[in-house]
Amino acid sequence: MALKDKVILVTGGTSGIGEGCVRHFASLGAKVVIASNQREPGEALEEELRAAGQDAHFVFTDVSQEDSVQSMVARTLHFHGRIDGVHCNAGVWAKGKATEFNDAVWEKVMGVNVKSVLWTAKHVIPIMENQGQGVILITTSVAAQIGFPSHALYCASKAALEAIIRCLAVDHAGKVRVVGISPGTIDTPMLAATCEGWDKPVAELYADVARRIPVRRLGQPQDIAQAAAFLLSDEASYINATTIVLDGGTMALPPW
Repeated sequence: MALKDKVILVTGGTSGIGEGCVRHFASLGAKVVIASNQREPGEALEEELRAAGQDAHFVFTDVSQEDSVQSMVARTLHFHGRIDGVHCNAGVWAKGKATEFNDAVWEKVMGVNVKSVLWTAKHVIPIMENQGQGVILITTSVAAQIGFPSHALYCASKAALEAIIRCLAVDHAGKVRVVGISPGTIDTPMLAATCEGWDKPVAELYADVARRIPVRRLGQPQDIAQAAAFLLSDEASYINATTIVLDGGTMALPPW
């Protein structure tokens, strides 16, 4: 994909899908800014990519806090003078039914999964509008469409992102293109965390799930990264205000 020399900011860029995207974007020649609250992995990833001749900077960021997001955007401008694309990928997971709901879990999940996207949009869109163009890519999830057991708040947070994608695209039409990418079951540390407490080993759980997915395997961060690179590129210039599902066919399955 034509990402060479494009300035791409990735939140949640030090683990799972985010790390996979950072590595792929950098390999395509993008100038990548890695934002994360994981300092040591972020600094190590920056060092590794720069040693390989790729353009990468790490910025320590708490995306749930406006001042931290504002600093992230300012640092990106300091490095490169422009922002061509932002991949809002930072996310957290919390298990629980509505009967177990409390303010703490609301702040944790909605603060990172939803509010962070609004903070990022608030501070990056004026820059993109001043440039005349820009792309915002948001990682949602098939959880926006599926009622996962004991995941009420997480599912709600991902559904909220799909509404935000549409609204941002309409409110900033002609200057900012806004798209979503909706992963299914992807082999990441977050997926492993959801397996805690089950009576089967993680490898056995993964094998059971893989047998059910129509492509007969779990997704990998690289699967998402390749599609994300396309969505951020000029080749995808007519894709707007919508979300691309990458679930290996999971949502086509019947309920038996």
